Amino acid sequence: MEKIAVYCGASAGNDSAYQKAAVKLGKYLVRHDLELVYGGGGIGLMGILANQVLSAGGKVRGVMPQELVERGAAFNKLTDLKVVADMSVRKQTMLAISDGCIALPGGPGTLEEIIEAFSWARLGNNPNPCTFYNVNGYYDPLERMFDEMTKKEFLTVTDRKKLFFSESLDDIFSFMTNYVPPKIRTYPKASGL
Repeated sequence: MEKIAVYCGASAGNDSAYQKAAVKLGKYLVRHDLELVYGGGGIGLMGILANQVLSAGGKVRGVMPQELVERGAAFNKLTDLKVVADMSVRKQTMLAISDGCIALPGGPGTLEEIIEAFSWARLGNNPNPCTFYNVNGYYDPLERMFDEMTKKEFLTVTDRKKLFFSESLDDIFSFMTNYVPPKIRTYPKASGL
């Protein structure tokens, strides 16, 4: 692995544990010579993470839609900023240039990005592991939801094992290092159509 896509909030959240986790992740990336790929913003957890990586001598590649650049959202200290047409292209680009995905705490956009990456993996369109940095149990309800999907047979047990939740960065990166992408899903021929 060389580049890690991190999805996280443009807000910092109301618990200092989230900000501390962003700093810890930034230090971890630099210590392990991993480049940060992220949304390109300079505020919230995004800004905290990018600043930490840069201040520790690491590389930060931002990917941001033109619309957000025009609104002034781009962080001006990045190693590289790739400006793309829209959010869909942003998500595709981040996956294409990274080797793994981590979600720090965040809002609906963070969830959309990491869950879409996992969904694409099940279709064979994303070879990258998807993980949740589960700071102070932030993602516990979501983890239970994926377990419920599995219990109700909307997600296979095998595929459920391809999505990892942990508060330990060592465990997250161990999972990523040993990750094997899901078997590409095939479908039986539909009858009666």
